[in-house]
Amino acid sequence: MIKIAINKKLHGADGQMDLSVNLTVEDGDFVALAGQSGSGKTTLLRILAGLEEASGTIQIGDEIWLDKKFCLPSQKRKIGFVFQDYALFNNMSVLDNLLYVHKDKRLAESLLEMTELAELKTRLPNTLSGGQKQRVSLCRAMMNKPKLLLMDEPLSALDPEMRTKLQQEILTLHKEFGTTTIMVSHDPSEIYRLAQRVIMLNFGEIVSDGSPKDILLKTSGSQKFSFEGELLDIVKVDVINIAIVSVGQQLVEVVISDDEAHSLKIGQSVSLSTKAFSPMIRGL
Repeated sequence: MIKIAINKKLHGADGQMDLSVNLTVEDGDFVALAGQSGSGKTTLLRILAGLEEASGTIQIGDEIWLDKKFCLPSQKRKIGFVFQDYALFNNMSVLDNLLYVHKDKRLAESLLEMTELAELKTRLPNTLSGGQKQRVSLCRAMMNKPKLLLMDEPLSALDPEMRTKLQQEILTLHKEFGTTTIMVSHDPSEIYRLAQRVIMLNFGEIVSDGSPKDILLKTSGSQKFSFEGELLDIVKVDVINIAIVSVGQQLVEVVISDDEAHSLKIGQSVSLSTKAFSPMIRGL
């Protein structure tokens, strides 16, 4: 279990604010941090990683990482950190980037195999695509079998197809290693696919804490609308089918027929529209 109770004064675009976070995270959970830019999400990750100072306490299991008298150095915290910009060593091969963290060649090759990078292990990072670089970054973060995996918008620079692929690989590694994961993301579809819990920050404080559906889902009113989105899931509830669609920064639920449930495919682009009070969905 992770217990976090920290405070830090920040200077944001809207002036000074206090980052004040008090929460508990269960072992093995996948938690998404969401909220407007400048709300303190990345700073919270950096405090957990030991890259920024703060007052308060951080306890991971029986280990104290931060209290009034002590702050465990970053290099001694058993964490993995996946950055948005990859942060790879360009003069080292893919395999050597992993072995730099921990000299365990068997684990390194196992991770590369899991993420379909085994054939690229001798390549230099500057010869790889963005998606391949991010997979290397993810593998490297897992090399010390971290108690805590921290990810700061790791897939935001990738195209939608690659993002979907890497989301599945992130989830696979999270489950395989039993790691507790905390991820910053602005993408509701990404949060829905990966996270069990969403913590919404606003101006340095937690304003919402719950499941992705409870926090992100917005049902539509009676107004007419027509817009495109991504089909995330089709859920059977009693005798009805409910489609969950990502539209912009919101998730929307739509009741669909059995025929629509069989014809639509998860991940496809859909058109969401309504006539009066009856929403309709169709594949694009």
